[in-house]
Amino acid sequence: MDPTAVTQIQERADEPAEATDPAGRRPTSPWRNRKLLAGAGMVAGVLVLTLVGRLLWDTTLARAASSPLNLPPFWLPGGSLAHPLGTENSGRDMLALLVVGGPTTLQVGLVVGITSMLVGTVLGFAAGYRGGVVDTVIRTLSDTALTIPTLAILVVISAYVRQMDVTTMALIVALFAWAGPTRLIRAQVLSMREQGYVRMARLTALPTRHIMFGEMMPNLLPYLAASFIGATSGGILAAVGLEALGLGPQRIPTLGMTVSNAISGSAILRGMWWWWGFPTLVLMVIFIGLFLLAIGLDEVANPRLRGAKA
Repeated sequence: MDPTAVTQIQERADEPAEATDPAGRRPTSPWRNRKLLAGAGMVAGVLVLTLVGRLLWDTTLARAASSPLNLPPFWLPGGSLAHPLGTENSGRDMLALLVVGGPTTLQVGLVVGITSMLVGTVLGFAAGYRGGVVDTVIRTLSDTALTIPTLAILVVISAYVRQMDVTTMALIVALFAWAGPTRLIRAQVLSMREQGYVRMARLTALPTRHIMFGEMMPNLLPYLAASFIGATSGGILAAVGLEALGLGPQRIPTLGMTVSNAISGSAILRGMWWWWGFPTLVLMVIFIGLFLLAIGLDEVANPRLRGAKA
């Protein structure tokens, strides 16, 4: 064989492999993941609709006694275009509740996700990279936090909090949300600690902080993003659970509070499906969107999953 041809074959083999579409016709970016794009579109759609709704709809109708009571959606007998999605038994407009409650519910999840990921990243890196006593202490604390019945503890804490607002509820939920990210990040750091570039950085006597957050952190960013999405989804779920039990903020409209009011108002028995149906539908869109985002980011971060059909 021609030596030039052998050299060209070796150079092509050394080039990094690019992801291709299912037909194998052209290279595609791993970020063009269908699950990732679909999840981002669903979450962005909820945000856009709520932001546009604030401009086009009167959000003061989300207050009690601001509208007629128990109106059905406009396409049902007795409905009115003035309240297209109907009203509930306290005189709140359902469309206004969705417009105000959607971003508020996402805000709770973001506070939980940011708080838990900050704590989990610091503790996970410290445990995985330092090892020894530090790893033992952090691992024991996170394992203990994971075995505690979180919802029961959150219910007890929430019952003793006199003034409950969105931020307070999010911080209460975040009390136990750090343990999962800590364990997952620790496992990733333990694996990356043995990589060649980390060993080379150690040999060059780089500071530990630079190795952890300058060398290892960039390689973990897609994985951290997926963990953040999961923590956000879990925070929203826990907050909705507290609100459904009547332990959430009562003065600030949220989707969970609306469902809680529907439960206490016997909406199912009275046939007022729009009272609990519309907020449940928005919550489903948010959860499915976040779930698809997490799966898509996981496929972007994991080379073994990049070849899977998105």
